[in-house]
Amino acid sequence: MREKSFRVGYAVLVMAAVVIILAGIKAAAVIVVPFLLAFFLAVILSPFFLWLKAKKINDLFALLIVVSLLIAIITILFVLVGNSVQDFTNNVPAYEAKLRTELLTLLEQLQKWGIEVPKEDILNLFNMQSVMQYIATTLKSLGSLVTKSFMIILTVVFMLMEISQFGNKLALTNTNSLEKFIDISNSIKRYLLLKFFISAATGIVITIGLKLFDIHYAVLWGLIALMLNFIPTIGSIIAGVPAVLMAMVQYDISTSIGVAVLYIVVNVVIGSILDPRIMGKGLGLSTLIVFLSLIFWGWLLGPIGMLLSVPLTIMIKIALSTQPNTQWIAVMLGSGENGIVKSKK
Repeated sequence: MREKSFRVGYAVLVMAAVVIILAGIKAAAVIVVPFLLAFFLAVILSPFFLWLKAKKINDLFALLIVVSLLIAIITILFVLVGNSVQDFTNNVPAYEAKLRTELLTLLEQLQKWGIEVPKEDILNLFNMQSVMQYIATTLKSLGSLVTKSFMIILTVVFMLMEISQFGNKLALTNTNSLEKFIDISNSIKRYLLLKFFISAATGIVITIGLKLFDIHYAVLWGLIALMLNFIPTIGSIIAGVPAVLMAMVQYDISTSIGVAVLYIVVNVVIGSILDPRIMGKGLGLSTLIVFLSLIFWGWLLGPIGMLLSVPLTIMIKIALSTQPNTQWIAVMLGSGENGIVKSKK
């Protein structure tokens, strides 16, 4: 009886601690989000940094090369995104009016074909002002994140400085801890690197395709496709919405359909064929967990939380899979494939 009461009390204590921790993370999201981005950037850049060190390049010089590369990429993104976001925001009223006109034209055409549609209800349902304002707000949030790049770069620098020593520190404490750390870090590193290159390929192909259609802000929409590709299934759908609407604003509905087909083809070829072959099934999450993690991390950390929802959930899944008493939770989070990282005896 006493043991049962202890277990109940312990469970309540754990749940209370989780709630308090989540409340603290949400309150400190302004600090947590740049830190998480820095962490994932450090993971992606660490193989290049360690490769430079393996080539007998001085630690400081290797770090300087990696950071210079990162600064160059962020500067390019700042120039591209900053100008595009500002220009897009300034033109939102004109885009809204053009979208409404195109939608009215489509509804009138449907009526000519004998298809009765409630105009006002559909126009209210597809509130163009809300749609365009939402896109503009999202782009502004991404632009503001770029302005915090100094803090992110500084954090990445310190993380990279610690990478080569962290394993040695764990080895001094507990051999089992070192093995678990290697399991988790290698799995996360593999996932992030492969996913990044697949997402980059998606973004590049989308940008080239939009350039062929001569769509405004093609590079910006390609960058959004790259970032949202980290969100399985619905990420590619969300990424296509701004470009499809822009095609409708610039040209007509037939062009927007062509752009939609471009997104569908790219995501079928890369997302449904190449992605599973390259990524494998070991780190898979169930569709329900992907959807719930998207909502949860989005609520906790905002739009960036949605982008990082899958990597964060996979990190938790791998960590849970290394402990025998929590492996069942990792199995429940998974897609049913045999890909759990087992703890070593």
